[in-house]
Amino acid sequence: MDDRIHRHAEIIVDRAIDLQPEENVVVSLPPVAEDLAVALYEEIGKVGANPVMLARGDRGIGTDRAARAYLREVDPDDLTEPEHLLSLFEHADAAVVGRPHENVSEQSDVSTEVGSAFAAAYRDVLNARLDTKWCLTHYPAPADAQLAEMSTEAYEDFVYDAMLKDWDEVEAHQEQMVEILDPAEEVRIVSGDTTDVTMSVKDMVTLNDCGTNNLPAGEVFTAPVPDSVEGEVLFDKPVYHQAREIQGAWLKFEDGEVVDFSADQNEDVLEGILETDDGARRLGELGIGMNRDIDRFTYNMLFDEKMGDTVHMALGRAYPATVGDGVEQNDSAKHVDMIVDMSEDSYIEVDGEIVQRNGTFKFEDGFEE
Repeated sequence: MDDRIHRHAEIIVDRAIDLQPEENVVVSLPPVAEDLAVALYEEIGKVGANPVMLARGDRGIGTDRAARAYLREVDPDDLTEPEHLLSLFEHADAAVVGRPHENVSEQSDVSTEVGSAFAAAYRDVLNARLDTKWCLTHYPAPADAQLAEMSTEAYEDFVYDAMLKDWDEVEAHQEQMVEILDPAEEVRIVSGDTTDVTMSVKDMVTLNDCGTNNLPAGEVFTAPVPDSVEGEVLFDKPVYHQAREIQGAWLKFEDGEVVDFSADQNEDVLEGILETDDGARRLGELGIGMNRDIDRFTYNMLFDEKMGDTVHMALGRAYPATVGDGVEQNDSAKHVDMIVDMSEDSYIEVDGEIVQRNGTFKFEDGFEE
């Protein structure tokens, strides 16, 4: 087995979920990631914790092929909360979820209506998983390499270069951005003549993603005040959702809500996201990518949202840890990240001060006022 897989498992167990003896941990990985599952079970055994395995994701409906078969046959009106799966996560102390694929397009013929109904039915399951010590991670499966247009070996190197880092060093570097954003009141994102959006982050909490909930990590993120978002955004990187590629997604916000939208490709998928529930028309996250070992777009949001020189905004659910006391939380069933390239003709402004220009932060060499 590749030594990097063992190192990956060690980081998950020791740092990301800080697993302790006798704790209950759910491991959710498909068969293509069996090597990572084996390495994780070794590390869990060393700790003396109690693992249980799901085949894929945190929604308990098996492999991609099994999930497709179910979702193509089920009536969306029959989808209800799965109490047995909810109970599993309610009794778990930690959860590790990986989403590599054997076929990245397996669910491309599942309707957006069913996908949205499924997300709504499993909302409490997601909430229960997020109440644990959780880690979302990846394994370099050949299908994901193919989607990224890379050889399997090159993709493995890319994945592990992004994940097997000195996360203490990353934490210290990113903390400089946390110190700027956490006490702030307003953020403005400008990119060319297609994106100019402002939002309040007053009383919200900024988190330093440095090898805990996500592997790879490498972002600083918070939640906007739900009704504060104003302006227009062109997401110039594709959105890969439910095995479909949305190109050129454009959103217009007024009083925090999407009031107009379009896309160059698969606009109906974007519409399906927005129609999931009221919260899906509002932002739940503003994230700033800072992992420069992620230097190319791979159609995997776990990596793409961390790319240096990008920001991402998520329609839907806000992570509870980013929502300040007394502030409304966006509790949508959806959380869909979308990316803006900030490498050229772009800037981030915090309380009237430009803190990043063309991808370079004010605390880095090469920053231009």
